[in-house]
Amino acid sequence: MHSFDEQLDILIKAALQEDIGDGDHSTLSSIPPETKGMAVLKIKQDGILAGMEVAEKIFRYREPDVTFTAFKKDGDEMKAGETAFEVSASVYTILQCERLVLNCMQRMSGIATLTRQYTDKIKGYHTRVLDTRKTTPNFRLLEKEAVRIGGGVNHRMGLYDMIMLKDNHVDFSGGLEQAIERAHRYVTEVKPGLKIEVETRSLEEVQRVVNYGKVDRIMLDNFTPEQLGEALTIIGKKYETEASGGINLDTIESFAKTGVDFVSVGALIHQAKSLDLSLKAKFV
Repeated sequence: MHSFDEQLDILIKAALQEDIGDGDHSTLSSIPPETKGMAVLKIKQDGILAGMEVAEKIFRYREPDVTFTAFKKDGDEMKAGETAFEVSASVYTILQCERLVLNCMQRMSGIATLTRQYTDKIKGYHTRVLDTRKTTPNFRLLEKEAVRIGGGVNHRMGLYDMIMLKDNHVDFSGGLEQAIERAHRYVTEVKPGLKIEVETRSLEEVQRVVNYGKVDRIMLDNFTPEQLGEALTIIGKKYETEASGGINLDTIESFAKTGVDFVSVGALIHQAKSLDLSLKAKFV
């Protein structure tokens, strides 16, 4: 797979093409091409800041020698009224990158802020918060980066970096043991080192997986905290454990109290609200 920076370049190129098309005619028509300028990013809502490094890379993609001065960094708490960065560059660069920078940073800051709320709820517990693949198509890279900045753990960047046998895989392959056996053989013969996780839907399925083995992690889907506690007694310390399904800010601590290794929360990304930021021209 491509590195983070290579994937980011692909994202930036496609996003700028989507926005600029055959030309930024508002700028082309009103501002001479040699005009230089300065702009500042104004914070208009409290939260956790994310996307600073991405913003700098977006400007540098367009104009490598821009002057980018950061006053805060990714993961910092931010307050309305503060300034996050200052950028000096061609006005064309500033205006053509403005919307992409804001879209990325507003979305990322919203996700980082919500993720921090979740991780704060279970501070001091063994349990870690995972994200999911419930992401915006072609924007997963930065949504998951925002989760990381907010204190969560990235879980499966895609279908390629872990085997996850979910209910549909189990049902289509003819059963739990068949699915595990085929996945185990596949890893042995085709992809050594790839971890196998299997989803369970009942205590009976948990017992069957523990009896069969050949997996690395057991997902406990839509279990109540009480059922989760029983499942963890069956599993012991033999396998990593992950609780999933409908976990929210009000309930996450009750799941963490069971001692489960991970809780996966799709809401980190799909329930996050973008935070308000603006990029304004600055005149010295």
